[in-house]
Amino acid sequence: MTQDPVQSNPENYAVVFENDRVRVLEYHDHPGTKTVIHRHPDSVMITASSFRRRLTMGDTQREADLPAGAVQWLPAQEHVGENTGETDTHVFFVELKD
Repeated sequence: MTQDPVQSNPENYAVVFENDRVRVLEYHDHPGTKTVIHRHPDSVMITASSFRRRLTMGDTQREADLPAGAVQWLPAQEHVGENTGETDTHVFFVELKD
C-alpha cells in the first residue's frame, strides 16, 4: 500500500501546518536522494530552491527542472522522486483535503 509521505519518507517530509482544509508539508533532500513510493492528494507545490528531479509514476518517468519560487498545481498522484541534480531540493506542498 502506498503511504503518506511523512510516514514513508520521514527524513525528507515534515508537516509544518494542518487544519481541517489543508495540510502543508515541507520537503528537503540532497543530490542523489531517492524516495520510497508515496501518494499525494491534489496539491499546490511551491519551490524554495532550484532543483532537478526525476519522478517515476509506474512505468512513466518525467524529468523536472524547476527554479526557486515556482508555483504549480499537482493532481493527486503516486510516485518515487529522485534528486538528479547538483543542488538540494526544498519544496512546500499545500495538500487539499476533501
